Amino acid sequence: MNFENMNIWCWIIPLLVGLICGILGYLLGSRSSKVIDNSAEINSLTASNTKLKNELSELNNLKASNSKLKADLEACNQKVIAASKVVPPAPAAPSTNLGASAASFAAGAATSSALAFDGSAAKAAFGKTIKQDDLKLVEGIGPKIEGMFKDHGIKTWKELSEASLETCQKILDTGGTRYKIHDPASWPMQAKMCYEGKWAELVKWQQEHKHGKL
Repeated sequence: MNFENMNIWCWIIPLLVGLICGILGYLLGSRSSKVIDNSAEINSLTASNTKLKNELSELNNLKASNSKLKADLEACNQKVIAASKVVPPAPAAPSTNLGASAASFAAGAATSSALAFDGSAAKAAFGKTIKQDDLKLVEGIGPKIEGMFKDHGIKTWKELSEASLETCQKILDTGGTRYKIHDPASWPMQAKMCYEGKWAELVKWQQEHKHGKL
């Protein structure tokens, strides 16, 4: 009886051991099959890292180039400033024998720098003969106001064109309340067109602005 029991256990124990080993092998195999292969992702990240390092290196090179360009620009600006401060040499003084000729030349140059009055062009634009520096040609200025301006030293179109609105108003106020209706705001502008010979523009402007008002 004991011998038979021992034979049974001799069969059961190896079967149990084999079964347990099979189960353990299965479990270990299942776990190993679940391991994820990340080699492709690691390679991709490595390539991206290398690319970023290269871009960073290029950016550093660009920064260095930018700094150099700024330094060159600053040096150029300094040269321009230094050149602008150079005082040109004074012209040689004319000899005593040419003093009269030089004075005549200077007077002629001053005269030629003024704009020449073209009476024919003015007559063509206005349909009547125009006298040079006639302040009455300015819309809003009559004989009385012209006299007031001449009494205050404004006798030409050029002088009137360079007068400020405040100056014109002060001269106008010297005539009393009767001249309050006049507006001198456009007079310097009209006088400038007279002085520069812009007759067609002046005629057009006067046609569009009643009594010379802006």
